[in-house]
Amino acid sequence: MADLMAQPDAPTPTTDKITQAARETIYLCNFRVSVDGEWLCLRELNDISLTPDPEPAHEDPKDPIAIERLNLMNMAKLSIKGLIESALNLGRTLDSDYAPLQQFFVVMEHCLKHGLKTKKTFLGQNKSFWGALELVEKLTPEAGEITASVKDLPGLKTPLGRGRAWLRLALMQKKLSDYMKTIINRKDLLSEFYESNALMMEEEGAVIAGLLVGLNVIDANLCMKGEDLDSQVGVIDFSMYLKDGQSSKTAEGDGQITAILDQKNYVEELNRHLSASVNNLQAKVDAMEKSNTKLTEELAVANNRIITLQEDVERVKEESSNQSSRKASRAGDSLADGQVLGEARKQLKEETQLRLDVEKELEVQIGMKQEMELSMKMLETDMCEKQDALVELRQQLEDLRSLNQQLAQKSQNLEAGAKQKSEVISRLEEKTNQMAGTIKQLESSEKDCVKQARSLSSNAGKLLQKQL
Repeated sequence: MADLMAQPDAPTPTTDKITQAARETIYLCNFRVSVDGEWLCLRELNDISLTPDPEPAHEDPKDPIAIERLNLMNMAKLSIKGLIESALNLGRTLDSDYAPLQQFFVVMEHCLKHGLKTKKTFLGQNKSFWGALELVEKLTPEAGEITASVKDLPGLKTPLGRGRAWLRLALMQKKLSDYMKTIINRKDLLSEFYESNALMMEEEGAVIAGLLVGLNVIDANLCMKGEDLDSQVGVIDFSMYLKDGQSSKTAEGDGQITAILDQKNYVEELNRHLSASVNNLQAKVDAMEKSNTKLTEELAVANNRIITLQEDVERVKEESSNQSSRKASRAGDSLADGQVLGEARKQLKEETQLRLDVEKELEVQIGMKQEMELSMKMLETDMCEKQDALVELRQQLEDLRSLNQQLAQKSQNLEAGAKQKSEVISRLEEKTNQMAGTIKQLESSEKDCVKQARSLSSNAGKLLQKQL
């Protein structure tokens, strides 16, 4: 921590960044942690002076509880984002020894502890968030499995240890976000455990619950047997989030292009799945239409048979009425007619029952057809939305490509200018070398002239002496 502090008299880029990010300032002990984009910058409180931006009228800008809530929310943002990015880059299932995952649980523990009410027991004061987490079991029955598993874990003796185990099990089930939203929406129940200005009772808690949805893409396999969750010390390691702000800007364009390409590929894959689903549903609808046509034909045949049987019954009745006067003489014939009438009635009942069964099956098929048509309409709507999103992503990709082309053209122009300047410099160096050679030649010729002048003057002196 001491290495991160700068001298108050030496201005640094970090000081300027902290000054610009004064709205998102985190106070921890005697240090101020400023959120600069994705990273943190630490400065001693005595080293810098910041003028905070005006806060909303309903909230005191100097309220330490509000500052704590904002600090914890910012730390949760950084922790969740760092965990997702590192886990995706790692590309495997996370375990208990993974440092970003450990820091995430530490931050969540601080968020859940904020504003807890202190309960007095015969052993002293107790302050734990386990009681609030137990509410999830009452509100969401499916969470009872986690609570039962936590209670059955050996070695957990304190409510704090059970709360830590609950967080780990909920993350492995990918239900942590859902459970947090469930209890945050019931502030009437949370008021038993938290103060009115606690993080779980304010908007920051709902923001953190929404951020936890992103953790559903992470696969974690955490073994809690043999792990001492009761006596662990939860300390936030800020060194994981400290980085120079300029280093994150070098690959910003590539990161945007990669993200857009990933989104484009995801939307295309989703469209392929939706197209396959639509084709399957269309095939099912065609099969149902054929079966409906067949059932309609069978129903028409059954109706014809019923009409024929009814005519036969009427004819038999007429014959039986005509022969009623001759019952005594033709008892055997009347008995045969009665048997024929009974068989006809029995056959009529069977055909009627068959007709009712066919009509019920037809109604079921019609209902299924209507459901299939509704699902097809919903799929078509979803496909339209996905296609619109794909068009927008392609447009963004084209914009980024054009921007990259412009940047490439500018870089080529700069390289060409640099080459021209280097050629001019080489020419000037050549001229400089030529001038230096000329100067050396002139200096040598000057020396020769001086020598000649000295020799001439000496000869002239000798001649004057001889003449005298």
